[in-house]
Amino acid sequence: MRGYGAAKSARRRFGAMTTIGTFACCAAGLLAVSAPLSAHHSFSAEFDATRQIKVTGEVSELEWTNPHAWVHVRASEVCERRGSGNLRDTGSTEEWQCRTVDGDQPAEWGFELASPNGLMRQGWTRNSVKPGETVTVEGSRARDNSQNGNARTVTRADGVRLFAGSSQGTTP
Repeated sequence: MRGYGAAKSARRRFGAMTTIGTFACCAAGLLAVSAPLSAHHSFSAEFDATRQIKVTGEVSELEWTNPHAWVHVRASEVCERRGSGNLRDTGSTEEWQCRTVDGDQPAEWGFELASPNGLMRQGWTRNSVKPGETVTVEGSRARDNSQNGNARTVTRADGVRLFAGSSQGTTP
């Protein structure tokens, strides 16, 4: 009967290891799922819909990354105005207050766009805007007064207007 007891003990050890392995796998799965959720943010957490911005300049880079693509612009002109507090209202009766940026030290602005998948659904490709191309980006300014914003539209020098898939219209 010695062999029977050893087999029964081995089954118990195997069952315990299976339970621990299943628990560890589930914990790792939950951690992997929750990490991207905690990294995402609402529009109003980072951007102020009442502070509209319009930056004209040369594209320095288009970052085609998740969860949001970014377009970086070396600004030659920066315009700002107050908008309404309604996130879905992108109009304003105020005039744009514009200033030119010193040519020796152009300001580098970064604008958050939708995800690459969302941009492709809007008609974008990786080559929609190229480094060196002049664009005008309209959107909302960052709450921390950094040179960042959330883009609504990107207008190329040839007049083609690309919608940036801003999260402004979808986040209350």
